[in-house]
Amino acid sequence: MIPRILQGKLLKAAKTMPILAVIGPRQSGKTTLVKHAFPKKKYISLENFDVRQAAEQDPRGFLNSYPQGAILDEVQKVPSIFSYLQSIVDEKDEAGQFILTGSQHFLLHEKISQSLAGRAAFFTLLPLSFDELQNYRHPFSSLEEAVFQGFYPRLYAHKIQPAQWYPDYIQTYVERDVRTLKNITDLSLFQKFLKLCAGRTGQFLNLSSLAADCGITHNTAKSWLSVLQASFIIFLLQPHFKNFRKRLVKMPKLYFYDTGVACSLLGIENKEQLKTYPLRGNLFENLIIAEFMKYRMHRGLKPNYFFWRDKAGHEIDCLLEYAKKTVVVEIKSGTTVPKEYFDNINYWNKLSGGQSKDSFVIYGGEENRHQNFGNLAGWKNMLDIMNQASVDI
Repeated sequence: MIPRILQGKLLKAAKTMPILAVIGPRQSGKTTLVKHAFPKKKYISLENFDVRQAAEQDPRGFLNSYPQGAILDEVQKVPSIFSYLQSIVDEKDEAGQFILTGSQHFLLHEKISQSLAGRAAFFTLLPLSFDELQNYRHPFSSLEEAVFQGFYPRLYAHKIQPAQWYPDYIQTYVERDVRTLKNITDLSLFQKFLKLCAGRTGQFLNLSSLAADCGITHNTAKSWLSVLQASFIIFLLQPHFKNFRKRLVKMPKLYFYDTGVACSLLGIENKEQLKTYPLRGNLFENLIIAEFMKYRMHRGLKPNYFFWRDKAGHEIDCLLEYAKKTVVVEIKSGTTVPKEYFDNINYWNKLSGGQSKDSFVIYGGEENRHQNFGNLAGWKNMLDIMNQASVDI
């Protein structure tokens, strides 16, 4: 097993909370992690039809058959079980009773979130992070390799080629999960929608335009997008809330949790294609933003990231919002660094009173350099920014 940063947070939470819930995309390593972290817990997969049927028919009896608690995998398959979990853990009043995992964001369901409120610690496990792979001693030869390869554990554990694995993953898990959540009758149309989303990675989400290009209604596009979010395929980066008396763009930006999935949907077949691919910069930006997300989530923290853009076109790719400061990050895939890379950072700092020491450009090269108007960081050192910026966690 590739060691996961989240494990320490899980073990700590299990000392105080009766239920731990670990959600995230399929194949991100949730089952492997919880089995490794809690080896004495009985493992139950609700993917199994017979087990699921037993849980649905007699939820209380099913849960009572595990007096020492258990790991319940893919628990969203039996929504009725949550209210029974509530009463059982309340009666027993012990920490670390049940470990729940799910590949869909079941907290979006109000009844479920109410059942678990105050009784569960919630965590999100995304695919492997850059620092986890560094600790595993897996170096990337180039940023193109990192973007194309993606970060799903199975690729590294079994040395599978991305071009072989991702199409099967998309067909087996993404499309199947979506069809269980929504009654999508025209699968080919949904496949087109997925590819159109990939073509918009790192761009503003204009639902009307997306719907028109796909040939579906605005409400259908909104519904399908919410399913992709609930299944941890895409996420939306929200605009920063301070306007400094400027008119701001209010649309969110669309990103994929894993660039390997995006590359596969775009039809990219090898890393060499990325060197001249029109969306190379967008995919590189997606890689960095997704790594920032993992850094926070794998440490049990909520994301604190935004982008900023005014109507005049001044834009900051990522703002890291902390209690006492805002860290400014521009993301450029080029390997040389013209002075213009810092133009928007300088504009932001003059507008906001920000400082150059909290300003960074992450680029496609490897050199680190401190400059009067900001800091240059090679893409392999992107986590140094997080380590410098983060408060104690």
